[in-house]
Amino acid sequence: MNQNNRIFDGLGRVMNEAAGVADGVRREVETVVKSQAQRIVNDMDLVKREDFDALREMVQVQGEEIDALRKEIAALRGAKVAE
Repeated sequence: MNQNNRIFDGLGRVMNEAAGVADGVRREVETVVKSQAQRIVNDMDLVKREDFDALREMVQVQGEEIDALRKEIAALRGAKVAE
């Protein structure tokens, strides 16, 4: 009976060590994958979302200003034709 307990204790230790090694390997793989993904994203030269949103808002405001100026020019040209 004592022999069986030692075998099971040894087997339990081996399994615990294997689980620890597997967890370490998993963390290492995650780190490598994240690093590679970050490198790929950086190489793609992507724009940040905040920069995109700010630029989109500026373009929208400028578009509205251009429309207003076009209307003003059209009104001034209409006034010249009437004279």
